[in-house]
Amino acid sequence: MSLLERYILKITFNAFMACLVALTGVIWITQALRELDLLTGKGQTIIMFFTVTGLSLPTLITIIAPVALFIATIYALNKLNSDSELIVMSAAGMPPGRMLRPFLALSAGVCLVVGFMTVYIMPASFQELRDLVTKIRADFVSNMVKEGQFTTLDNGITFHYREKSGDALLGIFMQDLRDKDKPVVYLAERGQAVDMDGQSYLVLEKGSVHRKEPNSRDTSIVAFERYAVDLSAFNQDGADVVYKPRERSTTQLLVPDTNEFYYQFQAGRFRAELHDRLSAWLYPLAMMMIAFAALGDAQTTRQGRGMAIAAAVVGVVALRIAGFAASSAVVRTEWAIVGVYGAPLLAIGIALALSLRGSSMRALRSRLSRMTRALPLPGRAVTRSA
Repeated sequence: MSLLERYILKITFNAFMACLVALTGVIWITQALRELDLLTGKGQTIIMFFTVTGLSLPTLITIIAPVALFIATIYALNKLNSDSELIVMSAAGMPPGRMLRPFLALSAGVCLVVGFMTVYIMPASFQELRDLVTKIRADFVSNMVKEGQFTTLDNGITFHYREKSGDALLGIFMQDLRDKDKPVVYLAERGQAVDMDGQSYLVLEKGSVHRKEPNSRDTSIVAFERYAVDLSAFNQDGADVVYKPRERSTTQLLVPDTNEFYYQFQAGRFRAELHDRLSAWLYPLAMMMIAFAALGDAQTTRQGRGMAIAAAVVGVVALRIAGFAASSAVVRTEWAIVGVYGAPLLAIGIALALSLRGSSMRALRSRLSRMTRALPLPGRAVTRSA
């Protein structure tokens, strides 16, 4: 790579890293603010907070990296044109392939990172996040319940205790409405969370269990001196976690268990997720090529430059809309797989053709200009004879 190409690569890389860090940081902060409930409402530590929010970073980087590369390409080409460096390179006869080379080098690196994170890192982070959330919800007595407050889970469990004395909870009220036809209420003077054989139990002392049978106005009351409640049964995600397609490894999507009920019910989503991962690496290259096709030609007017940037933005938006539409169609039919790969590949082909056509037109204009200057025009002849 020549000195000029390294110069272009340095400008583009610095702009890319600045955009990537800035956009990822801003969006990560908005995601982190949404998870503040882990600290305030569920009593988690700051380490758990950063662990949960940090697991979203691979997804953010994968989504933001192509956009950051697009913005960096526009910035670099616009800067080169504003400083008249692009005009000098074009006038010196620099071929478009040489101009494109540093952008292709950076795009190759971004494509590799996006492909690796999409195929391996993102599914692992989604699965780890699902396991952490399940663990937090399962141990809701230790992590979620506050003294003197009624805490209700999405699955219908309501828990309350009056005060805490050491490790013991005093004045316990717990209502189980998971089966609305058979509500159960637990009342106890005291209780304590105990771990046995990897399971969490709430041991209640000196209380009663109130059960109402369906189609009956009467409630059965059973008094007890000691009663153990399995807390894992109150996990709203269920004891057996069923991972969604995005939470499964790429190998599991390539070779799914066709006998699994969830796969039989959501086979289209498995197919769409697989091809989304395998095609994700094409988008950084496609977006870079769109920006290069729009701004790779040297221009001397600001109005023309602004129109070129607007056209590039419209092209990228159209590309993403086409990609999302094809991905949604894959859920319903396998034929739409062609669109998943065809949208970015078509964008790359069109952008490359426009770039080469622009260079050909510049070369043609340059030859016509030289030929025009070499012609013996009558006005010039008259001037010399005079």
